[in-house]
Amino acid sequence: MLNAKLLGDIVRRMPDDTLTFSSDDKLAVKMHCGDADFDITGLPAVDFPELPEVEEKNVVSVSESLLRAMIQQTCFAVSTNEARPVHMGSLFEISADELTIVSVDGFRLALRREKLEHAAGEFSFVAPGTALSEVEKVCEDVQDEAKITLGDRHILFEVGETELICRRLEGEFLDYKNAIPRKNPIHLTVDTRSMIESLDRVGVMISEKLKSPVRCVFSQNKVTFSAKTASGDAKDICKIEGDGKDLEIGFNNRYLTEALRYAPADIVRLEMNSGISPAIIVPVDGEENFLYMVLPVRLKA
Repeated sequence: MLNAKLLGDIVRRMPDDTLTFSSDDKLAVKMHCGDADFDITGLPAVDFPELPEVEEKNVVSVSESLLRAMIQQTCFAVSTNEARPVHMGSLFEISADELTIVSVDGFRLALRREKLEHAAGEFSFVAPGTALSEVEKVCEDVQDEAKITLGDRHILFEVGETELICRRLEGEFLDYKNAIPRKNPIHLTVDTRSMIESLDRVGVMISEKLKSPVRCVFSQNKVTFSAKTASGDAKDICKIEGDGKDLEIGFNNRYLTEALRYAPADIVRLEMNSGISPAIIVPVDGEENFLYMVLPVRLKA
């Protein structure tokens, strides 16, 4: 058994050649690759913790490419606040023919929903965001099926030859269905790339040291973005479709940008109600296989 961080650091720095390992009964490990040699101390294999057994309580299969996309498009909204541990993961809801993944951090919400080819039972669980990030890395852009097995206390992800086991997060996840306002009178059609570029331009004035919301004024077929900090002022206009009724609202620049960037569509519908109500991003038409919600920031007069 070897120290994982040390092993990773060594392998990353090895030349592009065959790497060989050898060890003796005193746990002295030799690593050789090209002209590089390392002698490191190993640990007894008996000290390695046993992997937990995951009972096949519930199982669902989904293609690797789809699972990777759904994790990527929701995991960015996982909370880092340890005060609510259950929100440091993503909620998986499986019905007879549908998989829904939801992440929320108190400022925004990300939801992805897709049909399943193979019927499954109805169950749900919350998987840690850190584990999901690793699952995303091992998933490839292929149609091979990844298998998710839910046990009493653990979750098993099987992707190709890789198995990842993590603990379920316990607690009461946000009742997201009742937290999303959908009776919004303002509906606007937005080109995500154009709006991201406008937000990036005014966002130059904003930094960790110089925090400020982006002021948005939605009018007829356009939105005016502006930001003001000690470094200066910035203003940009982005074309949209629809009448924003001169709604003035503030957003955290990064939160709104990420919601637009991860939305799996070039054109989206932006729904709003007032300057203190969340903005909703959904598909322009058809089945709502994604939804992003961003809470506003109060603007100073």
